[in-house]
Amino acid sequence: MKILSIGNSFSVDAHEYLHKLAMARGENIETVNLAIGGCSLERHWGNILNNSDNYGHCINGEIWAEKDVTLESIIKSEEFDAVTLQQVSHFSGRYETYQPYLNNLIQYVRKHQPNAELYFHRTWAYEIDSTHSEFYLYDNDQKRMYGEIIKATDKILNETGLILIPSGDVIQAMRERIAKFDYKNGGESLCLDGFHMSHTYGRYAVALTWLATFTGKRVEPLPFMELDMGIIEQICDIVNEIVIGK
Repeated sequence: MKILSIGNSFSVDAHEYLHKLAMARGENIETVNLAIGGCSLERHWGNILNNSDNYGHCINGEIWAEKDVTLESIIKSEEFDAVTLQQVSHFSGRYETYQPYLNNLIQYVRKHQPNAELYFHRTWAYEIDSTHSEFYLYDNDQKRMYGEIIKATDKILNETGLILIPSGDVIQAMRERIAKFDYKNGGESLCLDGFHMSHTYGRYAVALTWLATFTGKRVEPLPFMELDMGIIEQICDIVNEIVIGK
């Protein structure tokens, strides 16, 4: 399977370990990420109209094959099995920011990748003490932000028929159900800086969510880096429940 993401720094988070996790489980998944930090759906559409060459081009989460490429040059370069789209994090819970840009992007992708399945990456709410400049849109409240993300993206999914990648759901469940990540009461934050995922459990959990979504298979606990196997088991349980449903 070959996956193309049209994203931003949150798709960078998702891609960092995806290829490695897939290989460890005998799955052949190659990833290509076209990302601009802080890039909204509106900006992606503007970049297409202007054929802007300001995308970073990352393969399998770690190899920067080129810089300053156009979206058009990559989407026409080869056939992809799946293409993922996502909104910039601070607008992820603001329904009014999605259209008409998302529909325009869907039409563009389907024109150039007619055989690809299209997915929508539901991202996560910020940490409770995040200093992100746009957190005020949600009254600096993580639970409100998560609720607004669910509300907006459920509506978008119903309208577009895109397949959900529920990363935000997995991260919120981990915060609420795994004691290690009860940040309010002294636990470890899943964020690196209040909004991006950490290089340990945060990005691991998001990559695992993508893996389960794309394969349709349960994820089983396997050693990864220096992560605690007990925590890995709990993360796998949450991913399987949310993605697979059992």
